[in-house]
Amino acid sequence: MTELGVNIDHVATLRNVRKAVEPDPVAAAILAELGGADGITIHLREDRRHINDDDLRRLRATVRSKLNMEMSMNPEIVKIACKIVPDQATLVLEKRLEVTTEGGLDVVAEESRVVETIARLHEHGIRVSLFLDPDEKQIEAAVRCGSDAVELHTGKYADAATGDVQKVELARLVAGANLIAELGMRLHAGHGLNYRNVLPIAVIPNMVELNIGHGIVSRAVLIGLEQAVRKMKELILRHEMR
Repeated sequence: MTELGVNIDHVATLRNVRKAVEPDPVAAAILAELGGADGITIHLREDRRHINDDDLRRLRATVRSKLNMEMSMNPEIVKIACKIVPDQATLVLEKRLEVTTEGGLDVVAEESRVVETIARLHEHGIRVSLFLDPDEKQIEAAVRCGSDAVELHTGKYADAATGDVQKVELARLVAGANLIAELGMRLHAGHGLNYRNVLPIAVIPNMVELNIGHGIVSRAVLIGLEQAVRKMKELILRHEMR
């Protein structure tokens, strides 16, 4: 059965816009688990633009499913991961000016650094996944580095302008998925997946884990808004009736 990891970064983004305490990512994680999430995914970025160190600490103490920490190979971040010990670390490419992760990690270019980072995380019992484009050379490098899993970057598939382009990108993902399975690594996927495009990815053979954030949080804002307004209205009317 394919597992669902729910990325709650955007809950922290909404909180941070107002420099407030709400909404709390920990509360979001609890609700996601109650909704059936098999894991909670968060990205502790070097600039702490959404999830911060305190969030990570509280989530580690609260999450009862699997805590998946997306992270760069920055030494400070690696040190934090080794202290907090998430269940899984997903190594990603991180650029300071990007709005969101723009592509897969270049394992071929940084193989020695990837090997060193994976070995250090493994020493602390942390399973490691690499966030990669569906490129044969990158996937083969991942297995050489000792990665436990590869998360395929589905961004180009999700952002495809036409159905034909999407079919091409899906074929690339399927080919990459087949290679990952052949090499004995766990198959994960994520980025840009939503309620309209997830099914073709979910049914790829050997798919173990999908990590989805923005699509779920966006839907939650809409389908939960009516009840939130009703509750506020009830509180106001209750006061007027006193």
